[in-house]
Amino acid sequence: MELVGSGREADVFALDSGRVLRRYRNGAGAGAEAEMMAYLGGLGFPVPRVFEVSGADMILERLDGPTMLGALGDGRLTMAEGAGILADLQRRLHGLPARLARQDGDRILHRDLHPDNVMLTTRGPVVIDWHNAAEGPPAVDVCLTAVILAQVAAAPDHPHAAGAAAFLTSFLALTGTAMPEALAEAIEIRRADPALTPAESETLAATVTPLIRAALPAPLPPSSPPPSAG
Repeated sequence: MELVGSGREADVFALDSGRVLRRYRNGAGAGAEAEMMAYLGGLGFPVPRVFEVSGADMILERLDGPTMLGALGDGRLTMAEGAGILADLQRRLHGLPARLARQDGDRILHRDLHPDNVMLTTRGPVVIDWHNAAEGPPAVDVCLTAVILAQVAAAPDHPHAAGAAAFLTSFLALTGTAMPEALAEAIEIRRADPALTPAESETLAATVTPLIRAALPAPLPPSSPPPSAG
């Protein structure tokens, strides 16, 4: 099989002109992810069609077109245009009913929505990689995207640092002011990402919070200190 893509956790192989095989390298089961994608696809949200699942393997629709990251990199898409597409996808996702909704206001969260997880296909933007999906407050999902973008923007040697900073500003201008508690929760979720080094995890809040605060259309108020005992 031809290897056509490789991410942090999975490899993608071409099967034919219309299908790919996505295989998790650590053997993690793909069943829950497939169920989530089937649910969202049934509600009209743009996800790849799932044909078959077996253990760590998932046979998916083969998508045409570049990733949003690729289109931003070669100038086919401006940062403002990309941010508009991403913000619209997130709004559409959070407007759908949750599957479980254990808490009032819970919605489906992608929890890894960034330009490399959106394909710009002939049928429109399609969101891929639902391995981290969960349910919870939509503001947490917005903040997670902001944290991911800010991580790139804060890396001085990263080739996309300047672009990520511009994208972050445009994205937050469209998604509004996130609550401080949502940002704190998003940072804790991101800190648990096994792809982060211990040093990155330890310094994450200090690295991303100033950039996110500066990019917000209305700065976040400072977090209140916890009440003292007694």
